[in-house]
Amino acid sequence: GEVPAVNTTATGSAQLWLAGNQLFFNITYSGLSGPATLAHIHGPAGPAATASPIIDLAPFKVGAFGTSGAIAGSVTLTRAQYNAIADGMTYVNIHTAANGGGEIRGQIVPQ
Repeated sequence: GEVPAVNTTATGSAQLWLAGNQLFFNITYSGLSGPATLAHIHGPAGPAATASPIIDLAPFKVGAFGTSGAIAGSVTLTRAQYNAIADGMTYVNIHTAANGGGEIRGQIVPQ
C-alpha cells in the first residue's frame, strides 16, 4: 500500500521481467478515485519507504489514462535502475488528482 496509507478500493496487477538490461512490463489497474495522472517506477526504497521516480511509465499507457487501464512496454535500464529492481528496492506507483503522491503502489519483488 501507499506510504502514507491512502483510503482506496483500487487494485492493480503487474508482470515485469528482465532480459539483459531491458525491463518489460504489463501493468493493469482499476477502481481509481479518478483518472490516473502519472505512473512511475520509484526507487530505491523498501516496502515501508518512499523514493523519487526513476522510470516514467506514462509514455507506455495503453490509450488515455482512466480510472482503469493498462501500461505496457519496455525500457532500457541504467546499471543503478537494474540493481534497484533486482534488489527488490523499487515499486510501481499510480497517481490520481485526489492522491497526488500516489493512489496505489506495488513493490516489485524479484522471483
